[in-house]
Amino acid sequence: MSKALFLDRDGTLIIDKDYLSDPAGVELIPGASDALRTARDLGYKLFLFTNQSGIGRGFFTLADAVACNHRMIELLGLGPNVFTEICIAPESADQPAIYRKPSPRFIHESIARHSLDPAQCWMIGDRESDLEAGLNAGIHAVAICTGKYTAEKWREKLPRQAGLQPDLKAFVHSLRSQLPPTD
Repeated sequence: MSKALFLDRDGTLIIDKDYLSDPAGVELIPGASDALRTARDLGYKLFLFTNQSGIGRGFFTLADAVACNHRMIELLGLGPNVFTEICIAPESADQPAIYRKPSPRFIHESIARHSLDPAQCWMIGDRESDLEAGLNAGIHAVAICTGKYTAEKWREKLPRQAGLQPDLKAFVHSLRSQLPPTD
């Protein structure tokens, strides 16, 4: 069975710019590309899992969100297939949730489709809904402090079962340190 990282987009991989719809506005969070490269080198499959309620609210289209993802992938410089799968949840908070986090549906489907080991899967994000999606799916969850919340704010709202890291690069480094030594 394989291991995987499920990654939020805004505030985790790119700077969160509320309702981003223009690819020209995409800016990587420092260290994101290195972190993803290292995670792949450690054998993790990467999945992008992003809520884009601006689609459901009529602020922008699915094509706009896809264009922003393409720009992010280009900036990451890790090839066009850096993510095994991408889930864009277009629902707004007042619409019935299908894939919108905290729904675990995309994670459950990915675990089944790609023979992933839930014990070796993580959901990484900068909001409660990211962590709840991971915990609802029965995988590990970790909050990072590159989005809306500082470490102090996270400590007030962090679910007991979730971890906390300053950024994605620090989290991936912690995965590396958990590996058994090689001869």
